[in-house]
Amino acid sequence: MSNYLTVYKEWATSNMMLPHLQEELSIIRDDQKEIEERFYQYVTFGTGGMRGLLGVGTNRINIFTIRRVAEGLALYIQSVGEEAVRRGVVIAYDTRHFSKEFAIETAKVLGGYGIRSYVFEESRPTPELSFAVRYYKAFAGVVITASHNPKEYNGFKVYGEDGGQLTPTAASEITRFMDNRESLFSIKLAEVSELLQSGTMTYVLSELDSAYYKHLLTLQETEQTDNDLKIVFTPLHGAGLVPVVEGLKAYGYRHVFMVNEQAIQDPDFPTVLYPNPEEREAFQLAIELGERNDADLLIATDPDADRLGIAVRTNIGYQLISGNQLGALLLHYILNEKHKKGTLPNNGVVLKSIVTSEMGRAIAASFGVSTIDTLTGFKYISEKIEEFHVSGEFKFLFGYEESYGYLIGDFVRDKDAVQAALLTAEMAGHYHKQGISLYEKLIELYNQFGYYKESLQSITLIGIEGKEKIANIMATFRDAPPTVIAGSQVIAVEDYLTGITRKVDGQSSQLNLPKENVIKLVLEDGSWICIRPSGTEPKCKFYFAVCRDSERESTQLLAELEKEIMARVNQRE
Repeated sequence: MSNYLTVYKEWATSNMMLPHLQEELSIIRDDQKEIEERFYQYVTFGTGGMRGLLGVGTNRINIFTIRRVAEGLALYIQSVGEEAVRRGVVIAYDTRHFSKEFAIETAKVLGGYGIRSYVFEESRPTPELSFAVRYYKAFAGVVITASHNPKEYNGFKVYGEDGGQLTPTAASEITRFMDNRESLFSIKLAEVSELLQSGTMTYVLSELDSAYYKHLLTLQETEQTDNDLKIVFTPLHGAGLVPVVEGLKAYGYRHVFMVNEQAIQDPDFPTVLYPNPEEREAFQLAIELGERNDADLLIATDPDADRLGIAVRTNIGYQLISGNQLGALLLHYILNEKHKKGTLPNNGVVLKSIVTSEMGRAIAASFGVSTIDTLTGFKYISEKIEEFHVSGEFKFLFGYEESYGYLIGDFVRDKDAVQAALLTAEMAGHYHKQGISLYEKLIELYNQFGYYKESLQSITLIGIEGKEKIANIMATFRDAPPTVIAGSQVIAVEDYLTGITRKVDGQSSQLNLPKENVIKLVLEDGSWICIRPSGTEPKCKFYFAVCRDSERESTQLLAELEKEIMARVNQRE
């Protein structure tokens, strides 16, 4: 946005500015760099919606940038036709700052264009929004959330009529309408009282909760579990509180201990630095409660309850289980139970992202089940589910990503921490009845399939300079990739932006996936490294994966790969 100073002055002189935003404008009025950072562009909107820092400016999440994307969605729905307008939009929100307010603003903008909305009465998980779109046969869904980002963030995610995240075509159409909006202060709004009176806006929850819980009960694979399993649960101040507690109760678990300090739905997330169930720090209170109650399993959901993290008791204390590891455990459990019952379909399929462990493929193959890779982002998994639902080519069995996202039942079309929490509890109870912990079961799988080890390194590069540095890193690995890493030759470079795999023998082949700015280096020994900019945070991510016959060998090789690649990156910075 080249005229950012003009836009800044429009905001600074507007009589529509809310007090807290006016205060921020006053604070930055003499800071040229801060003004540019906040006004040089609009918050980026794509297939994952938009996510950013809360605050004043076009490059921040606030009431005006929310209205802008809501209007873009409204104009897109109108362009599709009257049926889309009539079917309307379901709107949900998490427990973050301004989440409920932004949800209401979205309904007001949609209502100004005559578009019906179903608004959740309370915060609920993102996957329940996905379910609700399908339940109400709505044309689209919106959830106000920034997932597991820190408290300073919020966002706006859009879902299509299949309950999956927005397609690139629809996202580009919404962006086109957004780009035609010159002033954010003239977007038309309807009054909530008028919308409620006319039926254009409806509050929903209890009926929806009941329907969602009913579907959750269909996921049970076996009743041969130990309901005396002791479980600690923390929603990390987020929206997972009600559905996970109710679900565990419905599954028959009698010994569920709540981390009460984190059951308070507080947008400041006061008990954690970062409300991310991938981090051990987020589990600290759960570990302390688990130790006091001799708990077998610790469960944590992120603020919008689409990601699940767990820790299990071992003889050396509680061990956190990674996304790849829990994915492998759940996958093996599901396939093994279906196999024993004779319900494993001949055309079953597992879906995972290109940065997720290959251990899942090995497990699926042992049951004669196919595995298909997708790009990173659960929307690609949901697209495949819908494709196979229509074609009948495959029967979906399980989908997951290394970033703690899992889906078991396709009545939801996004990662679902509630589903994963309930099936993880069932699985843990099943093995507990046999005298085996989840950690011991994981070691069994490693001994059977090999010691798959993975890691993730990321660097945060903020602002305009950060974007340029990330672009430079990607260009370097794309144009001049290393030929040998940790003593193993790079045999292929998979470039998902060009859609071509370049091989060491000079041959090339097509990648049958959508275009995305991702580079994957495949090594002769089967290891791989993947580099991609985050789609939701100012980060560049580096994924590493190896497999050896022993844990020691895998750990050593993984460390060597990390050291060499990150040294190259640091040189480029």
